[in-house]
Amino acid sequence: MYRFFGWQQAKVLDKDGFTPCDTYDQLSQLWCAETCAPRMRERWSEENRTLGQCSITAFLVQDLFGGKVYGVPLGDGNYHCFNVVDGCTFDLTSEQFGNQKLDYEHVTEQSREVHFAKVEKHLRYKMLRERLMELRENLSKAE
Repeated sequence: MYRFFGWQQAKVLDKDGFTPCDTYDQLSQLWCAETCAPRMRERWSEENRTLGQCSITAFLVQDLFGGKVYGVPLGDGNYHCFNVVDGCTFDLTSEQFGNQKLDYEHVTEQSREVHFAKVEKHLRYKMLRERLMELRENLSKAE
């Protein structure tokens, strides 16, 4: 059983036949302090792997599954990013909030250009993307 928001309805497939749950399993091996947002790095841990990973993960998921990236306003000027694909709403990094309920209704579409205007964020996204593609390539070789 998964704990990320929307896992029950996340039945869409990417071009390689992976579901969001498969992608979550793969990313769980890759999320690390190096891919965490710098302002949250001190709090990142193996127990909270999704902390500080939301925007780079959501845009990577958009690359794989299509759809749109939306943001839940957090009240400090920042947004927590998640995905909507073919009517399925899911948030691979929602676990970082523990039992806190996020409002996935009153959201704003997020722009890759705005998020990646921050060079460090774009570099973290590219790092995570490259590592995921390498992992998937190794998985397909093992089959």
